[in-house]
Amino acid sequence: MALFQRKNSDIKESYSSGLRIENTYIDNLVEHYKTRLLTEVNLDQITSLPTEERRLKIERFINQFMAEEKVVIPRQDKDTLLSMLINESVGFGPLEVLLQDEDITEILVNGPKEIFIEKQGRLERANVSFKDEEHVRHIVDRVVAPLGRRIDESSPMVDARLPDGSRVNAVISPISLGGTIVSIRKFRKTPYEMEDLMRFNAFTEKMSVFMQALVKTKLNVLISGGTGSGKTTLLNALAQAIPSTERIITIEDSAELKIERSNVVGLEARPPNVEGQGEITIRQLVKNSLRMRPDRIIVGEVRGAEAFDMLQAMNTGHEGSLTTVHSNTPSDAINRVEGMVVMAGMDLPTHIIREYIVGALDYIVQVQRLTDGTRKVTNISEVAINKENKIEVRDIFRFQRTGMDDNGNILGFYTPTGIVPKCLEHLEVFGIRFDKEIFEPEGDVLSGSHRVYTL
Repeated sequence: MALFQRKNSDIKESYSSGLRIENTYIDNLVEHYKTRLLTEVNLDQITSLPTEERRLKIERFINQFMAEEKVVIPRQDKDTLLSMLINESVGFGPLEVLLQDEDITEILVNGPKEIFIEKQGRLERANVSFKDEEHVRHIVDRVVAPLGRRIDESSPMVDARLPDGSRVNAVISPISLGGTIVSIRKFRKTPYEMEDLMRFNAFTEKMSVFMQALVKTKLNVLISGGTGSGKTTLLNALAQAIPSTERIITIEDSAELKIERSNVVGLEARPPNVEGQGEITIRQLVKNSLRMRPDRIIVGEVRGAEAFDMLQAMNTGHEGSLTTVHSNTPSDAINRVEGMVVMAGMDLPTHIIREYIVGALDYIVQVQRLTDGTRKVTNISEVAINKENKIEVRDIFRFQRTGMDDNGNILGFYTPTGIVPKCLEHLEVFGIRFDKEIFEPEGDVLSGSHRVYTL
């Protein structure tokens, strides 16, 4: 205690001459009062309070502590002290300011002093840091502890979700060679709508209307793309086109979808506990959802054997289902799904599996994050079977790349390919009519051999 009283008396003189308190003194106060809060206050109760109430509650305790210790500092530094204490005791430390910035979509911690953020599709170094490796581990423990998870040498990887829905992955040694590594995927409080994505030039108005028509009329759509390409964002936006009278069941590994409407039931998979028990898989949830009277089933992402159950649902009366898959092209997506069906242990010939896929999937929407950081729908493709009984993936719309400018920005244009989709009659049954002229190419589109992929 004497340390703080002595330094405070020294510092008060320096303030009278207009000097600022050293950062080390503020840091020492933060550590001191954080220890008192941890030992003397029930922080779990404070953590559950709204942001403003949380700050007022902690401010009362700090005022009490400072009065007891006769510590006096200027208001500006007291505000700094309070913010740091809130972040360290009930928040997420140096990451708190990054989590509050809605322009940031990814936070990547490669070590105490190496923190990177993604803004507008581009990575840049953040101007914050942790004190040391122990500081990083403390914040990770704060994230996972309320969720009943743990991270230690016996369980060196963990997935978690922050209260705002952001997804967190953490890895520690010996798996990580560089100490504790943290990756945070942030999600907007207000989800993007199709109009928002169109303003970002992710697709054209014609493409938007066509995709929404597919969803409204209960055609099965698979969204394909790589990590961070915007699959979930597009899935969430497209789901808003589902009529409000229909019941939706969403199934996710980690809850990310925010479908703002009534009669939406969300199911989330559960990892095994520390004893390796209690796991609930996506496949189990897909099977269970069929007993919940769904009009639509939306699976956030298929990664394994659940693909078979999803296809089975699509083939047995649950039209209009939506899901995503990790894949680089529409034809690769078909191959990926085929491999997942094999993973389900189905001892079926290849041609039977492919017929099953064609019977279930109607359209594939390919999304891609380009080298300039932009995210675009690069293909809208229909799935069909040709006269030789082979799968055909036919591009209806595509993004035609033409080059790159001096600043590294991708140049190109969106265009129909000239192929008239087979679903037009189906759409007309639902009262949606498209003039065939909108499917005529608008530029120097690639030749027909590049518009149809045979598998």
